[in-house]
Amino acid sequence: MPLGRKIRASSAGAQLETHNKLRISAEFGLLHAAGQKRVTGHTQQTDRVLHSSGSIFSYLDSTERSQQLPDWLERELLRQEPRRHSLALGDVAKLSMRQRYRADPGSTLCELKIEKMVSIHDLKQIKLAYDEFAKAGIYMLDYAEFQSVVKKCPGLKSVKDSQIQQLFMKIDYTGDGKIEWHEFCTYIYLENKEKEETVRRSKMAAFVLPAIVKSLNRGEPVLRIHFPPNGTVVTLREDGVVSFWTPKLYLKNKKNVFPDRSIGRKPKYATDFVPMPEYNKLIIGTGSREIQFYELSTLEPCCQLSVLETVPLNLDYCSTGPDECIIVYGDTQGCVNILLMKSVREKLRLWKRLPQVDNVPNISIDHAVQSPEITFIRWKLHQDWVSKVKYFQSIPAVVSSSMHEDSALVIGSIHPSTYMQEQMREKTEVCGEGKSTKVAQRPTSNQTNFTVPKGVTTFDFCKNRNLLVTGGMDKLLRMWMPYVPRKPTGILKGHAAPVSYLCIASEDGHIFSVSTDNTAKIWHIKDQTCLFTAHPKASQIQGELSACLYSSVVKGLYIASDSLALLSLQTTSQPKGNQTVSHKEPVLCCGYSEEFRQVVSCSEGSVVKVWDVETGAQVFEYGCAHGESAITCMAFDTSGRRLVTGGTDGCLKMWNFNNGQCVKILSRDGRCAEICDCAYLTLHRNAFVISVGWGRRIDIYLDSKEETQFNQRPKPSWQDDVRNGHKEDILCIAHCTPHLLATGSYDGEIIVWNVVSGRIQCRFQTPQSQQRSSIYIQNTSVLSLIFLKTRAFVPELSSSAWLVSSGSQGCVNFWSVLNGGKFITSFQASQLQQQIMKMALTQDDSMLFTADHVGFIYVYNVKQYALGPEQNPPEKVNFWRAHISTITSLKIFDKDQFLLTSSMDCSVRLWSIHGEFIGTFGQEEIWSITTPSSWKHPAVPYEILTDPLSMPSHPILDREISQSDVSNSQETENKNSELDVHIDETDPLSVLNDKDIEDGTNNSWCLPESGRRQSHAIFKHVKRMGLKDSNTLKDLDRIVTPPTCKKPDLSFRKIDSFVSSDADE
Repeated sequence: MPLGRKIRASSAGAQLETHNKLRISAEFGLLHAAGQKRVTGHTQQTDRVLHSSGSIFSYLDSTERSQQLPDWLERELLRQEPRRHSLALGDVAKLSMRQRYRADPGSTLCELKIEKMVSIHDLKQIKLAYDEFAKAGIYMLDYAEFQSVVKKCPGLKSVKDSQIQQLFMKIDYTGDGKIEWHEFCTYIYLENKEKEETVRRSKMAAFVLPAIVKSLNRGEPVLRIHFPPNGTVVTLREDGVVSFWTPKLYLKNKKNVFPDRSIGRKPKYATDFVPMPEYNKLIIGTGSREIQFYELSTLEPCCQLSVLETVPLNLDYCSTGPDECIIVYGDTQGCVNILLMKSVREKLRLWKRLPQVDNVPNISIDHAVQSPEITFIRWKLHQDWVSKVKYFQSIPAVVSSSMHEDSALVIGSIHPSTYMQEQMREKTEVCGEGKSTKVAQRPTSNQTNFTVPKGVTTFDFCKNRNLLVTGGMDKLLRMWMPYVPRKPTGILKGHAAPVSYLCIASEDGHIFSVSTDNTAKIWHIKDQTCLFTAHPKASQIQGELSACLYSSVVKGLYIASDSLALLSLQTTSQPKGNQTVSHKEPVLCCGYSEEFRQVVSCSEGSVVKVWDVETGAQVFEYGCAHGESAITCMAFDTSGRRLVTGGTDGCLKMWNFNNGQCVKILSRDGRCAEICDCAYLTLHRNAFVISVGWGRRIDIYLDSKEETQFNQRPKPSWQDDVRNGHKEDILCIAHCTPHLLATGSYDGEIIVWNVVSGRIQCRFQTPQSQQRSSIYIQNTSVLSLIFLKTRAFVPELSSSAWLVSSGSQGCVNFWSVLNGGKFITSFQASQLQQQIMKMALTQDDSMLFTADHVGFIYVYNVKQYALGPEQNPPEKVNFWRAHISTITSLKIFDKDQFLLTSSMDCSVRLWSIHGEFIGTFGQEEIWSITTPSSWKHPAVPYEILTDPLSMPSHPILDREISQSDVSNSQETENKNSELDVHIDETDPLSVLNDKDIEDGTNNSWCLPESGRRQSHAIFKHVKRMGLKDSNTLKDLDRIVTPPTCKKPDLSFRKIDSFVSSDADE
């Protein structure tokens, strides 16, 4: 049996698959019929593997064990043996004899949530049971009564007691110990509703409105738009003006390729064009029955094919092989003309030497086809003008359309059959003296005809999805199976005018369409629904539509009318390369619920996700928690069943996070300032929610069952807080049982409060770093506070440090808080002198974990540290790099066994307490937290492995890097990035203005430190500072960067930066 992972991947019972679940929220009546079959199949499989005794081995014989045990479990059971790459003959016997995993470590991978198993019949049974209890005067059921009711349901007899208990606790989020019928229904309804919203949110797509619009000078309309691989947008007007634009529609160059004609001669006009990027050529069709070739870079004429049978209305080109290509054009007689060329470069070079006509080397089509390298085929397919023609190499076939209903769209092969070739030799249609053209009617066996009412004006085909989409004058989009012309598989309705353009974006699962009234729509292929509509008034695209193009590179739709416009898709930053992410947006906070053994993470996009810590699989998610505002902080209540979140909207919200139900909103009256941190604490049997932020006050909310109002206001502020509190934004908070509370602000001030009296016990000012420079303003903002709780209120340790705070340039400060408080000592925790973002302590306060701004985690032994003044730093036990960006959360849980981290790099990761990488939440492969062989260790995240800051120590690389080196390197990088199609070459320099300061959207040009005026209080940074910005430092991040930046000595006691290890080893 190969040691693969095929069983693990299929056993993710907690994987969110809401698109396959039926809608209890819409109607209860359809749940049982569709869901019972899947539930029964899962139950049978689970019962086959798991026995009531709880042991994997108690039910299966030895042969079945070797076939059904997960591969990672077999590796773990054989862990004591010498490592091998295959199973030997005696291994099966050893597996059957060993009884190490009696607790069934795979059970969590196979369990199915009761919520997914409940059918409509089960709901009726539970309702009848509640009615029976109601007759006896019992309206609320405790756990024992609820368990007996669930066990009696036919579809839930096989569920475990632990599953029922989990469901009961999720519904009873207040901890009353009893639940009512309406609470049960509300939980089921809201959970399924949020799952539907999750699926809908994953499919959402929208344009950025209004569009980027560039006015065009008065002249002929734009015929077509192309986006060659060189990243330049090319347009052609009817009068022959070719224009080159940047992706953001800044004009680079333009030229009229048609020379001026003498008076009395009709001016030449263009009909269509297509680039030949492999040969650096541009093909233009003209109304003079010509196909002209131009140099793409200079627009100098190369040659032309003249004396065509009719006017080429639309062109298409495709490279079919080395130095081979196909040129296809449709004409006014309904014919599709195919030109197959070999030795293209040599042929164009020879044609360029021919005699000129109107200053262009010329050759007639009849002379050109006499060459053996040129094959010309002409099919008569339509009874009207050809509206569009395109060659799809993936089929391979030529698809053409017209306004004639019976031949609205035709899919056909390029080459005729052998019999047809004989017929074409005999049949010759004479069109003029000395000139003949081969015309043939393609046999029906070689083509597929689609009959569409009112014809087809545009179409597109996708091989990956086997999908053909057509649009026409009847304002409908039809979806077809290729070669099945009898009936469309779907019809998309919504346009109020004829459809002029459409494109299939296979990678996104979308269809983009534009109608003649300048209305653009985005459709979802699978659901056949309209996701977004951009009306002309919203997009500000005016005039008569003439050309369109969707670019998957730019992720935008170009529309030409009286102006040239770009409708860009609203996109979020995507992870680079092989990066695995947990959220689509930066993760600003995360936490662990011991009650449910779940991890909850909150993102900048106001999305809350719930993860199973046992497997890393996603259990649930809900969005728009704070509207469009980011979630900056979170805390659990003492029971671990409710979640409190704070956001940039200035509100606190309390949730039942298992179904996305908002229980209560806590906020001040009027407009509220951004919340930076919050905490949940109990005092004298009372519970409180405390929040701090940009309001510079401590807001306290009473959490009581008597408080029945949904919108709750804070208690009156402490008098000391009003008179002598913080003068700057409060960034963090820490609580020490029973009555101490510490707050840290942007200006470096730390205040320790007595929660009972509301009075200030002591206050400190963060000291400046000893390595300060007069050139740079130090950032002394306090981003993290933590109490050494084992020392608190111990008489023998009254003079020792109880409080730890983050300082400037990667320093950690220790404070005594009794007798007025005093500064004890400090040391530099970050080797890169990057500010410490988060800190965490083990339960016995022996190990201090610190996380800095660039993703490094450092572990120090502080068991006996700061008992008095210290001259030396504490022992560094371990360090490793966990993320490539700012770490936003650092949590130790499960009796100091595991470490949870989140970061601005959109990931939430789990580590062992020794730094072994377990995995990233949301990764494809699940893990078993109790089985180390299923962890990622000794592997590390790919992006950390490739990031420059992760490089090990080396003598050449250890030299100091000055700020000028960083600046010069950045300038070089900026020059190179101008070749990227995503960058607008004509954009002005990124100089901060007032709007930039307010939005905080620019990135840092060096390794910045964090401070106050960031998009979400801590984690955004300004890019550059000019003379104007120095006057606004009060409202800015005061960026403090040391004059030199040393690389970390990653060889400390032979510690590998990629695989953490103890310093003692």
